[in-house]
Amino acid sequence: MKTAQGTGNPPVPGKTFSLFGSSDSVEGYYQAVRELADACLVVQPDLDILIAEVRRLGKRPRLARRLAARETSSPGCFIVQSARTLLSPYTTAVKEHLSGLSLLKHFDGVISFTEEQYHLAMLEIELMNRACAERFRGSRRKLAFLPHCLRDLDASCRAATRDIDYACRACSDICNVNAVSMRLREHGIEPYIWMQADLKALFRKLREEEEGGLGVLGIACVPELVRGMRMCVKLNVPVVGIPLNANRCARWMGEFRPTSIDLEEVIRLVKGMG
Repeated sequence: MKTAQGTGNPPVPGKTFSLFGSSDSVEGYYQAVRELADACLVVQPDLDILIAEVRRLGKRPRLARRLAARETSSPGCFIVQSARTLLSPYTTAVKEHLSGLSLLKHFDGVISFTEEQYHLAMLEIELMNRACAERFRGSRRKLAFLPHCLRDLDASCRAATRDIDYACRACSDICNVNAVSMRLREHGIEPYIWMQADLKALFRKLREEEEGGLGVLGIACVPELVRGMRMCVKLNVPVVGIPLNANRCARWMGEFRPTSIDLEEVIRLVKGMG
C-alpha cells in the first residue's frame, strides 16, 4: 500500500471485517450503515432510546443471534435482521476467524466479537456520531486519537511524545497518520497517536479544566472504537468516530499489515457535511 489518504485507498481484507466488502471503494459501506440507521429511526424515532437498545443487544450476543433467526416484528428483531441484511457483506471473515480461536481467546471480548456484534457496533457508531456530532463540533478543544497501525509501516516513524501522547512529525509523505493529522489540524483538531495515554483519566481531567468543553474523535477497528466511544459517553464527553477500513494489526494478524481510513468520511464528520 503506497498511497496516502486523499489519493485513494486500495481494497484490503481484514481479519474479521473490511469496509470494502467485494468493492474497490468503501462508499457502499457508508451508504449501507446510513440506510440502516435511517430505517431503525423510523421504528424508534428517539435516538437516545435507539442507541441504548442497539448497545444492549450488542452486549448480549446470544440474544442477538436468537433474534437474527426469529420470525417476529419486534424492534429487536428488526434491528438485528436489518443490520445483517445490509452489513453482512462487510463481515464475511468473522465466522472463519471465530472457528480458529483458542478457548482462552473466546474470553477476549474484542477478539471474540460475533458477526451480530459487528453489525450492531457499526450501527451504534453511526448513531452515536449523529447524537454527538453537534456537541463535538461546538467543543472549544477537540482531540483526535489515531491508531499506530495506520502509519507507514515501511518508514522509520519519528513520532514523538508531545503534551498528551505521541504526535506525528510528518516523516513520510505516504503515511496515513501524516495525511489524517494534517487535515485534522486544518479543522482545529489536535491529532495524537494513541500509545500510552490513560484516556479515561485524561478525559476526566480535561473535561473539568476546559472552558468551552472537550470533544473527542476516535479512529480504530470496529470493536475497539465502539468500546472507546461508550467510555466517552459514560464520562459525558461528546465523541465521534470513524472505523478503520479493515482490522490488520498484530493483535489480529500476528504482525502489522498496512490498513487505511477513508479521509473524506473523517472530514465529512468533523465538518458536518451530509
